[in-house]
Amino acid sequence: MIYDVVIIGGGVIGCCIARTLSKYDIKIALLEKEADIASGTTKANSGVVHAGYAAEREYIKRDMCIKGNKMYTQAAEELNFPFQRIGSFVVALEDGQIKELEEERNNGIQDGIIGLELILDKTKIKHMEPNLTDDVVGVLHAPSAGIVSPYEMTFALAENAAMNGVKFFRNHKVRRIRHQNYIFELKTKKGVFKAHNVINAAGLFASKISKMVGLDYFDLMPRKGEYILFDRNAMHLNKILFPTATKVSKGILVCPTAHGNTFVGPNAQNISDKEDTTTTEAGLKEILEGARKLVPKLPGRASIRNFAGLRAIPNTYDFIIDNTDVYGFINVAGILSPGLTSCYAIAERVTEYLELLGVDLKSNDKYNPIRPKPELFTNFSKDELDQKIRKDPAWGRIICRCETIPEKEILNAIHAPVGATTVDGVKFRCRPGMGRCQGGFCRPRVMEILARELNIPYQEVTKKSEDSYYLISKTKDELLRKIESGE
Repeated sequence: MIYDVVIIGGGVIGCCIARTLSKYDIKIALLEKEADIASGTTKANSGVVHAGYAAEREYIKRDMCIKGNKMYTQAAEELNFPFQRIGSFVVALEDGQIKELEEERNNGIQDGIIGLELILDKTKIKHMEPNLTDDVVGVLHAPSAGIVSPYEMTFALAENAAMNGVKFFRNHKVRRIRHQNYIFELKTKKGVFKAHNVINAAGLFASKISKMVGLDYFDLMPRKGEYILFDRNAMHLNKILFPTATKVSKGILVCPTAHGNTFVGPNAQNISDKEDTTTTEAGLKEILEGARKLVPKLPGRASIRNFAGLRAIPNTYDFIIDNTDVYGFINVAGILSPGLTSCYAIAERVTEYLELLGVDLKSNDKYNPIRPKPELFTNFSKDELDQKIRKDPAWGRIICRCETIPEKEILNAIHAPVGATTVDGVKFRCRPGMGRCQGGFCRPRVMEILARELNIPYQEVTKKSEDSYYLISKTKDELLRKIESGE
């Protein structure tokens, strides 16, 4: 088969492009090198939908962010992922920072961002966000900013794309690309794919993919950001809280998640290793101290997880969305912040490029934009649960006590389009292991369910990739082998 389009990369950008293109009657494949989609930058992401006033005006990312923000409400309604427009504060702690907030407000208003407001009344500010420091002298309020679960949104995009005909191939790392007679041949470790057009959305590795077709015009530097996640009961925040930004970073924010936790971070460390997601004592201390400048009462003892993510920083410091000199090859690279906010606008831009390339974008008559709303145990009334459990006892078997996740939700995650095949795949789709015990109770039970449903031995269940095994063998099997061999 020759695909009309092959997308390289299963992060939020690749999956959003896939879902957008599934509106059309074309053959599409998405290749992801990891065992699951949303495994890179998308997974360790702040989950903030930015209003769009921060980026420099001459940058593509500003335009993409402003457009993308406006597209979120419809997307959330169609795809049923967690999204809330709670608004953000950029916090000034010194009088000298007020001028910067005024400039950002004025620029944002000129670009049509609705509702931007500079608030200098401390009583009003503290009423809107009681946990904010008493040292605040003013805030820039952006009511259109919001919070989203980035990986859940990506899963929703992928599921809807698959429902509409897109083929997903995980564990398919692209090793080589040949281009001859207007056909691309992509060699992966598991097979060969042919396509008329290729969209390079490979995240941190997009420059490597670009070089495979002879395009060497940009570099990507990994920038690591560390985070601390707090227990859901630690603190309630009403707003996303940013410090006044620097040229390097938007700063260490304090933010609620779409599921009611609080997190702080990220810092910004330029590194060389594109797979280094380790955290450090110094880094975690840095982000906690930075966060407490905004929220002094942040309870450090209530942290339940720390992690790090990598952002792809291009040498242009702007999005690279190019219809390149190699006919049919589109680069979508260097999608740093606000890439999550911009994903829907980026997908539209890519669609326009495909039209320019002559792709026949006839409507897909079977296209359905709706991804069914996931059924959640915690959303049912007692009577509804009783009925559910009578029909299917799996609704009554609670696997994760911290998050109250029944076996049925795990089964749904495994058997969904582009479903979970790893422990982390289950965790990020329906949250077992996301609570205070971080999987200490539920992980073995999740592994049992995965082994049963995927029809594989228990010891072959992995955490997140093909070689991330929890187990080597059964203890008694190894003991019996030693006895029989006389060891």
